[in-house]
This record gives sequence, structure tokens and C-alpha cells, in this order.
Amino acid sequence: MQNINQLIWSRTSQKQMTERDKDLFLLRRINEGDDGAVRELYAQYGHRLYAYALRITNEPATAEDVVQHTLVTVWKTAKNFRGESRLITWLLGIVHHTALKMIRNKTESLNETAQENIPENQPTLEEQAQSQETKRWIQEGLQSLSSEHRMVLELVFYQGLSLNEVAQVLKLPLGTVKSRLSYARTHLRGVLTRTQENL
Repeated sequence: MQNINQLIWSRTSQKQMTERDKDLFLLRRINEGDDGAVRELYAQYGHRLYAYALRITNEPATAEDVVQHTLVTVWKTAKNFRGESRLITWLLGIVHHTALKMIRNKTESLNETAQENIPENQPTLEEQAQSQETKRWIQEGLQSLSSEHRMVLELVFYQGLSLNEVAQVLKLPLGTVKSRLSYARTHLRGVLTRTQENL
């Protein structure tokens, strides 16, 4: 098994560094104690880490703490990254486990909310009402899922991870991830269909 330095040196002999190589180089700098590298890591991935932490904790302050703890963990353990997955997969795994640990320590239940971007063009009042109703349906559908199913949806659809990467983050067999994703999709489809029929 290669360590971070071996991975970097074996790849920097090529003329162009891939995104993976840049991530490995960034981790190498962190491992060597470069404060600027941590700031670069945060600039590149901080928003995604915070968004995922917020969806797990449902508390902005707790999500910020999760990201802080994640960065400290990365600072202390950068040398342990083996390069078997993408850097974002490793980082989201740290966020996931840190958030769950914080929630357990606070004895709060898992709850997540969907974060929406504010559109540039303001919709009409009718469009806003329809949009709010749709968001409410989706939120109710998401809340009716177990936290295990919601986390799989979050990682696949909001974070853009592959099913293999989700399995790595959640430390689950691939078949379990596929099963949870299939169930969540079917459940949400049913909730939304029943809601629309009731209109």
C-alpha cells in the first residue's frame, strides 16, 4: 500500500497533473504542515462539506463545527489518505462520521433540510406558490424516509458521488447502498404521486 508521498512522486513525473494529482499534492502539503494548503482545501471543498454537514445536523452552528473538526482531522491524518478514492469521498466520510458523533454526543435526532439556491429571476406569485408547495411535498417526502435512506440520496444527488463512493463514505456494502437508493426513490415517487392526486 502506497503512502501519500509515494503516490505524489509517482505521478508528478508526468507533464500534466490530473485533478487527483492536485488533490494528492495538496494533501502532501498539508501533511508537511503547510497552513496555506488547508486554506486551499477549504476554499475548494468547504462549501460541499458544510452543505453535507448541514443536511445531517440541521443546525448551521453544528455544521460549522463539523467542518472545523473535519479540517483538524485532515490536518492530523493527511498522511493516512491512501488514494484509493477521490479526495471528496474521503472528506465527506470524515464529515459524515464527525457529524454523527456530534449528534450522538448532543443526543439529538437526525434531521435534514433541503437547501435551495435563490433564483436570479424572481418568479411570479403563482410560480412562487407552486414552487413552495412542491418544496413542501419534497420536504415531507424526505422527512418520511429514515435517516439512512436520506443520507444515500444526499450523497448521490446533492454531492454527486458514485454508488461505490457512497458505500465508502457510509462504510456499507454496495448492495445495501443500491437497495436504500432504490427504496428512497420509490418511496418519494409514491409520496409525490399521492400528494398530487389529492389536489
